[in-house]
Amino acid sequence: MNAKRLSISLVGIILLLCLGAGARAESPTKSSAPPDRVRNFKFTYHADIPVSNPAAKKFEAWIPLPREDAFQQIRDLKIETPVHFEIVDQGSNGNRIAHLEAIAPLPTSVPVTMSFSTIRREEAANMIAAARDLPEPTDRHFAVYLEPNRLVPLTGRIAQVSANLAETDVTPLQQAFVDYEYVTSIMKYDKSGTGWGRGDALYACDVRRGNCTDFHSLFIGLARARGIPARFTIGFPIGSAKSGDVPGYHCWAEFYSGGVWVPVDASEASKHRDRHDYYFGHLDAARVAFTMGRDLVLKPPQKGEPLNYLIYPYAEIDGAAVPQKEIKTKFSYADTGA
Repeated sequence: MNAKRLSISLVGIILLLCLGAGARAESPTKSSAPPDRVRNFKFTYHADIPVSNPAAKKFEAWIPLPREDAFQQIRDLKIETPVHFEIVDQGSNGNRIAHLEAIAPLPTSVPVTMSFSTIRREEAANMIAAARDLPEPTDRHFAVYLEPNRLVPLTGRIAQVSANLAETDVTPLQQAFVDYEYVTSIMKYDKSGTGWGRGDALYACDVRRGNCTDFHSLFIGLARARGIPARFTIGFPIGSAKSGDVPGYHCWAEFYSGGVWVPVDASEASKHRDRHDYYFGHLDAARVAFTMGRDLVLKPPQKGEPLNYLIYPYAEIDGAAVPQKEIKTKFSYADTGA
């Protein structure tokens, strides 16, 4: 692989190429403009959830809400639906949902439209702080970021690859960069065939293609296998035009080093090679974040198994999950200026 080392100097962090860039088989895709530093936009999230059983007695749905943090401010949140709903804090990772509920007689479908205005700012890690070689955190708050997920095992193949990539006498930041180099060098953004999109780290490791969930599941697995806390966030991309429809979700990762969280967008780095180094430590503002974490048990709890991730609506009728492919969704945005 193309291993890159990080070294610390008085002027900051310098990336040193130990080997050439020959392992990157694809030609760089040039971005038409610099990364967005700030975006102001209105986002609309619409879903129509079918009730296929007219004799059903109970309907429930869980709709993810946009998160609020240092990089994303939400205002004028509005939810329109003909059934009762309440906003429920999920108690971890800043996640919130709108919980919809109805009892018989049920309609043939339940529409829900959520809209909100957003100020999204570029996320840029303090790389000087991240380069510090501090002991790994022992606080129980970090335990979830070091544990395996159902589709992100930390043993077997993932452990083997992680061990092969392991460097000696390096900081977590340096090791994470080696992992990032590996993922962006071997993987191709390719949504053909089947198996992609589940965030299956073993699939990504062996097949070496997929979408953003696959890229970041592999990165998170490699980091956690080395004792580096890492976490997963999912939301939506925002296009470069002033307004438009959003075809689907986007996700990214963060790892913990030197007492700070460092963002990584490996799939965007793969698609835009001229931003390869930028996406290690930065996230552009052309996105909106919704939910953090995997294997989610919701509040109130769903009857089904833990959710792989939550970005599209999850619904149950009499305790049985509504197939995702039956739920119609539409997402759009419109810039609102400064």
